[in-house]
Amino acid sequence: MNNLYQPLQFKSGGRLKNRFMLAPLTNTQSHSDGTLSDDEYRWLTMRAKGGFGLTMTCAAHVQAVGQGFPGQLGVFGDKHLEGLTRLAQGIKSEDSLALVQLHHAGMRSPAELIGQPPVCPSDNAETGAVGLSTEGVEQLIEDFICAAQRAEKAGFDGVEIHGAHGYILAQFLSGTINQRQDQFGGSIENRMRPISEIIDGIRARCRPDFLLGLRLSPERFDVHLPDIIEVAKAVLAAGKIDFLDISLWDSFKEPQDEAYQGRTLLSYFTELERGDVALGIAGKLRNPEEVNRAMASGIDFVMLGRAAILHHDFPMQMQTNNNFTPVRNPVSADYLRQEGLGEAFITYMSGWKGFVS
Repeated sequence: MNNLYQPLQFKSGGRLKNRFMLAPLTNTQSHSDGTLSDDEYRWLTMRAKGGFGLTMTCAAHVQAVGQGFPGQLGVFGDKHLEGLTRLAQGIKSEDSLALVQLHHAGMRSPAELIGQPPVCPSDNAETGAVGLSTEGVEQLIEDFICAAQRAEKAGFDGVEIHGAHGYILAQFLSGTINQRQDQFGGSIENRMRPISEIIDGIRARCRPDFLLGLRLSPERFDVHLPDIIEVAKAVLAAGKIDFLDISLWDSFKEPQDEAYQGRTLLSYFTELERGDVALGIAGKLRNPEEVNRAMASGIDFVMLGRAAILHHDFPMQMQTNNNFTPVRNPVSADYLRQEGLGEAFITYMSGWKGFVS
């Protein structure tokens, strides 16, 4: 069964007991001010208890103006510390590493939610987003770093930087969206500078064994595969992160760009020299066969999303039950309640076609 149940030692010192991570999943269950709710606590700690070697929060916003959805967990103020501390303790008590995903939605922040126009690398007429000043970008970088320090203070084992899915750090990576003329625009080196400086800042201010990951997505939202390959090469060569998480939507698909077709999208990342940085993926890993196939492609860990919603104990089931066959959608709201989802999360999942009956 590949090495799914062998520990993975991260370069900074953390140890993953198996190769299963809970993917950071939007669930809309936190309080309106970003503080932790009992529903979110139950949802996450159930996954830790169910055998996930690492349990990651949903995307947690590092600035109030960076909120991307209602009921989003916050990590931008000390008012969040009490709940974050409780959550870290609850996850770690189940022998699972606890990580916060650091996030800012940028121009994808709904103006009606944040009470002002969203921000972006450059003015964006389509969304009404306002381009950040150079000082604004520097403050953004500082707030990502401070959020990591806050997660560390709360007792988390580490953080993942969300540089994917068209959110603000991915907006900087886009040569279409990012039209800046300063040190944060132009070349791909400049466009990835916010990510580089966040990584450097977290490494400088957090303890040496504090885990640090980065999520990238190589397609959609006006990013281009060759740029993301270059970003991945650079962060892997620098060796300052513990793991790189590539979000593919479909782990076995070919690239959208015809010039790169004829092989899987994933293969462009597994072929990169990565030293002692671990590589993992997310994207339609729904059953044991797909998990095993993904691991056989040369990655170090898998990140489960929908499969973890449907089975809080997917890792345990796959290890102990040779006949484990995941439930198929649609499932009832009562089934999801039994799997630890709160009412807000169930309502959110009801918007996914064919997920809830």
